[in-house]
Amino acid sequence: MERTEETNPQVTAAEQVGPAARRRGRPRSFDRATALEKAVLAFWEHGYEATSVSDLTRAMGIGAPSLYAAFGDKQALFAEAVLAYDERHRSFAPRALAEEPTARAAVERLLREAAAAYTAPGHPHGCLVLHAAANCTSPEVEELLRERRNADIAAFRRRMEEGVAAGELPAGADTGALARYVAAVIQGMSQQARDGASRGELEALAEIAMAIWPRG
Repeated sequence: MERTEETNPQVTAAEQVGPAARRRGRPRSFDRATALEKAVLAFWEHGYEATSVSDLTRAMGIGAPSLYAAFGDKQALFAEAVLAYDERHRSFAPRALAEEPTARAAVERLLREAAAAYTAPGHPHGCLVLHAAANCTSPEVEELLRERRNADIAAFRRRMEEGVAAGELPAGADTGALARYVAAVIQGMSQQARDGASRGELEALAEIAMAIWPRG
């Protein structure tokens, strides 16, 4: 019987054999990378909880057995989708932190590029990692997303601490509070983008946010 949800206890014949056995069988009739990107867009648009396996198979253009054989269950597919999202749609964030010569310039670029990315045409607005957490009832997925958000804050803080060490920021600057401030601004920008804010409006918000940046 074909499964329609990830909680279905029934196991298909394809799932009863190991990965090596499946590889020796009939080759896939779909492009895995393309299907994964479609899953990214589905989760990005609707969040984790509201995106059913049926929604995913419809968006990806594959059957449930193919989804389970190629990606595992819905939770495993979502975890892979988050990684793909980071690589394809959110790489601007680590680049800004790594490439700019000062912490201020890095954060200013980060916010400016977030305004552009969160409102770009061709995909859902806002941030998948932030939106997918809404109304989520899976403890494992909640933890995955929490760890991802906290990793961002840790990266922001490391960049602030580099700024303190370089004398760009005051020696007594609260780098933890600054990092959380940046995260809060980005989270707000994501939600406002989903609510219809334009790129220009988010860029204006980013400019105001930078007005309080401490000087060394």
